[in-house]
Amino acid sequence: MNNYRPSFLNSIPPVVKNLIAINIILWLATLVAPGMFRRWGLDVDLTDILGMHYWASSKFNPAQFLTYIFMHGSFNHIFFNMFALYMFGGVLEQMWGTKRFLLYYLVTGVGAGIVQQLFWTFEYQSLINAMNDAISANSGEALLPFQNVLNRYFRMSDLSAFDAPAIIGMKKMFLDLPVTIGASGSVFGLLLAFGWLFPEAKLMMLFFPVPIKARIFVLLYGVAELFLGVAQFSGDSVAHFAHLGGMLFGVLLILYWKKNHKLY
Repeated sequence: MNNYRPSFLNSIPPVVKNLIAINIILWLATLVAPGMFRRWGLDVDLTDILGMHYWASSKFNPAQFLTYIFMHGSFNHIFFNMFALYMFGGVLEQMWGTKRFLLYYLVTGVGAGIVQQLFWTFEYQSLINAMNDAISANSGEALLPFQNVLNRYFRMSDLSAFDAPAIIGMKKMFLDLPVTIGASGSVFGLLLAFGWLFPEAKLMMLFFPVPIKARIFVLLYGVAELFLGVAQFSGDSVAHFAHLGGMLFGVLLILYWKKNHKLY
């Protein structure tokens, strides 16, 4: 009689398993690399290199639309994303197969990045226009209405005393500040797909331990992300619109597959 029992690792579908492994390896690398390279006089920040910067930043690289998905900050950040990838991704990979699942995961992640870039463009455009006007006028007068906004990022006294070179330097630093990392866009895409394909499945939130149908769970999460993204509470550094972007691109891809009878 064969008493073979698959191990926990062997029970995880291959794409989910490899995605988790890559994310963990890169997360550990972000912790180890700075100190290791500093011995050789090099300043290496993997988050700065592989995280997604604003498209107008000198640090932006189109490859970051893909690489940012595999970068994480804190332990909690990577733990909850990888736990969700394991919980929802495993079921979806077994249903869709490796290629289609990987395509969905990457499309929703890249789509989340695109939506985040659009949000940044909308959010920063008026300030960037004011900076350009101030540079042309060689005076910081045009920036005075944005004094409170700029004070969040820089320590400054009299903006009107700034000349063009100082404003150019400030503009470059400002454009280099925004950076997004994490698999959350893809994870929200997986959550959307799970709720779509298994709407009656029961899920429980840690802070609200009552079973909720998957379709209701997804709807509540989507509404919450939209509210938090619009509200922009002080100190909230979560890319809520990127999460919504992952769900949006998930909807578009699922509708495309459904139209072409390739959803199941």
